[in-house]
Amino acid sequence: MAHKFEIYKDKAGEFRVRFKYNSETMFSSEGYSSKASAQNAIDSIKKNGPDAPVEDNS
Repeated sequence: MAHKFEIYKDKAGEFRVRFKYNSETMFSSEGYSSKASAQNAIDSIKKNGPDAPVEDNS
């Protein structure tokens, strides 16, 4: 699979989410105190992401 979400623990012990495409990290989330919260972030991105507008601030 060329793309995936990963849940991992950072050095501070918080759970974070990163999205990888072809082994390159495209984005990483804030830290969450529980793995369930990190999974909720993934679920929210999957649900709401396809309809999110693009804002060009260049």
